[in-house]
Amino acid sequence: MRLDLSLYLVTDPRLCARLGLVETVMAAVRGGVTIVQLRDKHASDGEMIDQARRLKAALAGSGVPLIVNDRLAVAAESGADGLHLGQDDGDVAVARSALGERAILGLSIQNHEQLSRLDPTPLDYLGLGPVFATSTKRNHATPLGFEGLASLAAASPLPAVAIGGLKAEHATRVRDAGAQGPAVISAICGQPDPEAAARAFFAK
Repeated sequence: MRLDLSLYLVTDPRLCARLGLVETVMAAVRGGVTIVQLRDKHASDGEMIDQARRLKAALAGSGVPLIVNDRLAVAAESGADGLHLGQDDGDVAVARSALGERAILGLSIQNHEQLSRLDPTPLDYLGLGPVFATSTKRNHATPLGFEGLASLAAASPLPAVAIGGLKAEHATRVRDAGAQGPAVISAICGQPDPEAAARAFFAK
C-alpha cells in the first residue's frame, strides 16, 4: 500500500464520540485524509482490536492505510496496515519482525539526540514533534516550533509528518519545513464537520 503522508489523522475516542469513530474517520477521508492512526490510551486490547477491524472494513478500497498506535498485539491481531511507536512503546525491530515487511512502521522523534540514535532500517516514516503544545497528549516534550521542525526534517533519513497542535492554517508551513504533511487530532476529530475540516488543509 502506497504511503502518502499528506494528511495524517490520529483518532481520539472523546472527540470522535459525537459522530462515532467510523463515521468521523470516513468523513475525514472524504475530505482528503491519506492515512489514519487508531489511538485510544484507555481501551483494552480487545476493544481496540474490534475498533481496528471496523475501521479496516470501512476503509477497504479507499487506499487509505490504518495504523495502530503503540500496541503491537492489536496491530497484529486486527489486520491493520501498520503500527506507530513512541520512544518508550517498544522495539521497532521486534515490531517489524512480528508484522512483516509489508507493514507500515512509524516512530516518534522529539529531538536530534533521538534522531542520532535512530536505525532507520525497520522504519517507513517518522513523526516529528511536538511542533506546538497540545492538550491531547500530556507530558509532551518541549515544542519545536517550525524552526525546530525544519531542523529535524532536514536531518531525517525518512519521510516525516509533523505532530503537535497543528491546524489547517499551518499546513503550508509544515510542508515548507520539510515534512510531508501534518498529523492532527482535534483539528479534524474535534470539528462539527470532519470532512470540511480535512478539506481545509488543502485550501490554498
